[in-house]
Amino acid sequence: MENNELKTEMSRDESERTAVRVSMVSIVGNIILSLFKLFAGIFAHSAAMVSDAVHSASDVLSSIIVIIGVKLSVKEADAEHPYGHERFECVAAIVLSVILLVTGLFIGAEAVENISDGNFNQLAIPGRLALAAAVVSIVTKEAMFWYTRYYAKLLDSDAVMADAWHHRSDALSSVGALIGIAGARLGFPVLDPIASLVICAFIVKAAYDIFRDATEKMVDRSCDEETEQKFRECVLKQEGVLGIDLLHTRIFGKKIYVDIEICADGNKTLFEAHAIAEDVHSVIEREFPKVKHIMIHVNPAADKEE
Repeated sequence: MENNELKTEMSRDESERTAVRVSMVSIVGNIILSLFKLFAGIFAHSAAMVSDAVHSASDVLSSIIVIIGVKLSVKEADAEHPYGHERFECVAAIVLSVILLVTGLFIGAEAVENISDGNFNQLAIPGRLALAAAVVSIVTKEAMFWYTRYYAKLLDSDAVMADAWHHRSDALSSVGALIGIAGARLGFPVLDPIASLVICAFIVKAAYDIFRDATEKMVDRSCDEETEQKFRECVLKQEGVLGIDLLHTRIFGKKIYVDIEICADGNKTLFEAHAIAEDVHSVIEREFPKVKHIMIHVNPAADKEE
C-alpha cells in the first residue's frame, strides 16, 4: 500500500511541476509578445495592434490563475476537504472561461461600435511593422496553443486546456488585426471590424465549451456509458464475482469515484468475500488510473436468487 501511495504522490508532484512549467512558458512568451506588439502598434500607428497587445497581456493573468488552480488542486486531503482539492482546477477553468468570454464580448462590442460609426476613411493607415507584428503574433500564439494543448491532454488538466484556448483566442484576434491592417493598407478599413465580429463568435464559443465542461465536473456527473461498461466488464472478469447489483460513478474534478455492489457465493467466509472485494479494488485501480476512490460492498448471491 505504501509503495502505491508513493507512486501516486510522485506522479502528482510531476504533474504539478509540468503544469507550472507550461504556464511559466506562457507567461514569459506573452510578456515578450505583448511588448513587441505594443511597440509595433504605437510606431506603426495601428490601434488594432495596440488592442491586440492588451489582449496578449491579459493572457499573463490567465496563466497565473492556472498556476494557482493547479497548486491548489494537488493539495492532500485534509479535515475540511476529506475528498481532496481537485475541484479547484475546475474553478480555475471557470474563471478563465469568464475572462475569455469578457475578452470576446469586448472585441465584438468594439467591432459593432466601429461599424456603426462608419468613419473608416478617417483612420490612420497602419505601417508595415504592424503587419509583420500580426503575422509574428499569429504564428507564435498558434504554436503556444498546440504546445499548451499537448500538455493539457497529457495532464488531463481543465485549467491548462482553458489556457490553451486563450492562446487560440489571441491568435484569432491577431488574424483579425492582420485582416484589418491589410485591409486598411489596401483601402478597405471596414474589414477590420467585420473580422473582429467573426473572431468574437469563435472566442465566445470556446468560452462556453470550457465553462460547460468545468461545471459538469463540479456537479458530480456520472461517467459516460462506455466507461461504466468497461468497469462492469473488468469487475465480472474477476474470480469469485457472480454479478453486479449496483454501479455508481461520479466525476470529482478530473478524478473518478466508484461505488460498486458485487454478489458472491453466500457460503464463502467473510475472509474469502473480503479477498474478492480486494481483488476487484486492486484491478480497478490498476486498469483505470483516473479512479481515486472505490467503495465495494459484497452481497450474497443466494439472497439475490431468492
